[in-house]
Amino acid sequence: MSISLQYCHITVNELDESLAFYRDALGLEARNDVASGGFRWVTLGTASQPDLEIVLSEPHAGRSQADGDALQELLTKGVLPMIVFRTDDLDATFEKVRASGAEVLQEPIDQPWGPRDCAFRDPSGNMVRISQAPKA
Repeated sequence: MSISLQYCHITVNELDESLAFYRDALGLEARNDVASGGFRWVTLGTASQPDLEIVLSEPHAGRSQADGDALQELLTKGVLPMIVFRTDDLDATFEKVRASGAEVLQEPIDQPWGPRDCAFRDPSGNMVRISQAPKA
């Protein structure tokens, strides 16, 4: 028996603005854009992980009004869980994302626990960390 991660959800305020960030600034490829019930779900991925997709959706997409409201409040506060990406060239990735106008939370630094990383906020306020494994 094997198990693997298939989808990871990121809640966003505005799909097109967030799609531009994840596609254009981070370089993910858009795979699906599905409309249902007045909302859209957009999936993105990378060639290096073809079976894993990130799903972008708005707080009320597929949720009750109360649950959507609660999720919107957490998103507004900027306290939803972060997402962490890995790259083989942190400095180049950092410059590309910074050039997109994303809010920089942390410039690239070597962390005491090993990786070199940086952090941004996506257009909805989610923390996005980008990590590079330590050089051997």
